[in-house]
Amino acid sequence: MIIRRWSVGVLAAALFVPALTACNNSTAAEPAAGGASAAPAAPADPKEALLASTKELSKGNFTFAITGGEFNGSGTVHMPSKSAEMKMTGGDAATEDFSMDMHFVFIDTESWVKLDISGPMADAIPGAKERKGKYQHLDRSKIKDAKDLQFDFADVDPAGSEALTKAITDVKKTGEGTYEGTLDATKVTDSDVLDADIVKGLADKAGAVPFTAKLDAQGRLTEFLVKVPAAGSAKAQELKVTYADYGAATAVQQPPADKVVEASDQVYEMFKN
Repeated sequence: MIIRRWSVGVLAAALFVPALTACNNSTAAEPAAGGASAAPAAPADPKEALLASTKELSKGNFTFAITGGEFNGSGTVHMPSKSAEMKMTGGDAATEDFSMDMHFVFIDTESWVKLDISGPMADAIPGAKERKGKYQHLDRSKIKDAKDLQFDFADVDPAGSEALTKAITDVKKTGEGTYEGTLDATKVTDSDVLDADIVKGLADKAGAVPFTAKLDAQGRLTEFLVKVPAAGSAKAQELKVTYADYGAATAVQQPPADKVVEASDQVYEMFKN
């Protein structure tokens, strides 16, 4: 799954051209640490502990939340049933002209997306009202060039936390299961928490970006928070991913048949790369 942190303005403009991303504060209640699967305790060395903390994610059985951008969200990855979902929400809080709620459902080779757009701007988007509350079934032959409409079950971490831990340049343990330090954002090449636009905007500050992290008693990552400093016209922000329910997530269900329609051409245009 790929989560680009586009600005609301860019996304809204793209809707008229028939684009997306990142994730839902309203549905992203912060996951509690825990889970059923066994994992070894964290290594004593702080950096080794954080490098090891993401290994359990590769098993693909957890819930997650990502917050801090203009779009925020939560979801589930459940490899035993080869299913996953992502719920997202975002909007223009300043003008209230635009808000969007998205729900992606992936079950094996089948995919659905629900896009609910609200605000005065929605009136100008063809079919927005008619499709409100409906899941649009995606034709796989039409999404080959739309990575945001696909889920890669070989790369199941939606936030790319492994890439974040590999970019750590300095770290210390601050308590039981808690850590803080800095990372080199220019070395983060595969994480949607720190995407290319954010890194570029940081300029010379990108080499030492502060972070904090939390692990559970089994040494598994439960929280990674990046403290992005202010740079240029961009304000400081905190981008956070949390994980829970290791080994205990539940299978994602297919949308009800009476809520499903075939995807419009506009959807495929929106998410083209």
